[in-house]
Amino acid sequence: MPPSPRSQPAPSPAQRRSSPLGGIKLFAWLRPVVLLRFALVGVGAAVGLALLGVLWPESDPSGGSEAPDALADLAKPPSRAVTVLVIGVDADQLQDPNNKAAPAGAANADALLLLRVNPGGPLQVLNLPTALAVQLPGSSGLKSLGSLYRQGGVALTADAARNLVGLASTEPDRYLVLSRGALRSLVDGLGALEVNPGSTMVYEDKRQGLKIDLQSGVQRLKGAKVEQLVRYRDPSRPIESRSANQEAVMRSLLRELNTPGRSQDIPALVQSLRGQVESNLTPAEVLSLMAATLKPGQSVSFATVPLAPPPKDAAKDGNKAAAGGSDLRQVAKSAPSDLWPPPAATAAGS
Repeated sequence: MPPSPRSQPAPSPAQRRSSPLGGIKLFAWLRPVVLLRFALVGVGAAVGLALLGVLWPESDPSGGSEAPDALADLAKPPSRAVTVLVIGVDADQLQDPNNKAAPAGAANADALLLLRVNPGGPLQVLNLPTALAVQLPGSSGLKSLGSLYRQGGVALTADAARNLVGLASTEPDRYLVLSRGALRSLVDGLGALEVNPGSTMVYEDKRQGLKIDLQSGVQRLKGAKVEQLVRYRDPSRPIESRSANQEAVMRSLLRELNTPGRSQDIPALVQSLRGQVESNLTPAEVLSLMAATLKPGQSVSFATVPLAPPPKDAAKDGNKAAAGGSDLRQVAKSAPSDLWPPPAATAAGS
């Protein structure tokens, strides 16, 4: 039997967000100001190592060498819910000095997702809009949540996500950073993804070397076309449309991974991506999480942090997002106090 994590009463999201933490302000209209702090990378790494034996049971050394029929044959799922911060950056490769995007320079976070893998419940996915307004200590101007990756990497981005959502001090448990090139390689490694764009998507930006040309309807797309889909913004609803496209691609990815017989290809696929992603997940942990995520009958719950409409004077104030070119946005005043509650079954069993 794997060891069980210590049972401690978790503070409420309101209690966590009201902690007197100095740092970045995260703006929400008609809501209390959320205070953020910088994370210490060394401390986070030490905590991660300490939790390894609790979250991931050791593999059975007596296991045979036959090809697995299911992911359950590859790895055991974690013994409790695990949160993973997924950061999609706007650079073609992680080491690229210039992202060849707008604004040009070092990479920004172009997509931010929180995953909660519940061994006894649904996979929960929360989209964190990168255009959310934040203010760094000592700065009078506003920046986008997505630009924090350029400022302070994974540590600062994870700290912002933790305080926005109201996670425990040790969460997110793990992180994964992937470039646009990694997304293409992942899709191509699977062959293609079946998607169903609701409308024709055409866009060109010569400064970025970006050309999007997608037709509507059910189709299978290779990696380059899937990249176009996740980057497309409907001019009338840029943030909402991009979130919807990201959700569609993720659902398609999960369907493809659940294809019968696909589990045999997953270990090699994980290995092939190791040089194209940055993560504190080991290959064994990746398989463990996938065993929990892709088990038969597993459901997926998607949510997005609700945003207020852009202020009418945004252009006059210069409050433009540092990534993506959209007006900075604030959390909607109608947003619930708990932006990302765990499923009832998981909460009752914790």
